[in-house]
Amino acid sequence: MRLRIASQDDAPEISEMLRELVAAGRRTARADVEFVIGHYVANPNGICCTLAAGENGNILGFQSLIHSTEGNPYATPVGWGIIGTHVSPKAVRTGVGTSLFLASRAASVQAGLTNIEAFIAKDNVIAQAYYERMGFETYRETAAAVCKVFRL
Repeated sequence: MRLRIASQDDAPEISEMLRELVAAGRRTARADVEFVIGHYVANPNGICCTLAAGENGNILGFQSLIHSTEGNPYATPVGWGIIGTHVSPKAVRTGVGTSLFLASRAASVQAGLTNIEAFIAKDNVIAQAYYERMGFETYRETAAAVCKVFRL
């Protein structure tokens, strides 16, 4: 596995991987190329979008990390980081998520963050367990989500 920063050129393949997650019932949010570019790869509040690629270059997963700003859709405190992790159904439990988080954690420190929030759907027990393994702790809940924080 090789980690690198995602670019807009990766957006079609990332979109396809997200569509696989939708088909597998592990994602309900948009998965189109425009969403990938605006929300992950070229987000104006982005810190990094790290991509994990297999030996043949296929996308195994990615993790986005953005600065929380006023009025963000998750009500994450301003100044925190917001993290999102997406692993291909073909690469689950292969160390992709752990490797991605090591890169995002280093980027968080470099960006001067003190906290990172993961906003996770209440019914997404797989993601909740992943973030707990990475050291995140539940600190609040909404009607639809469990919010976990990693304190740097």
